[in-house]
Amino acid sequence: MDSRVAVLSIIVENEDAVGELNDLLHRFGRYIIGRMGIPYREKGINIICIAIDAPNDEINSLTGALGRINGITAKATYSKV
Repeated sequence: MDSRVAVLSIIVENEDAVGELNDLLHRFGRYIIGRMGIPYREKGINIICIAIDAPNDEINSLTGALGRINGITAKATYSKV
């Protein structure tokens, strides 16, 4: 199956969700190219950016699962190649 490169933008507004978030990212770890996390203390949120190279179905599955976690918002941006 062909893979695509995408960037997942994740906003964490509920610190209690971090464990579930990390477990989910661990399950998809074989696809993750890199991860950057930025704590934004003034707003009480965390911003996470994940670079991923995976089949389209896997990217959609991960993004959907992230969005179902209470206190987390996630969006994917795909490369054209």
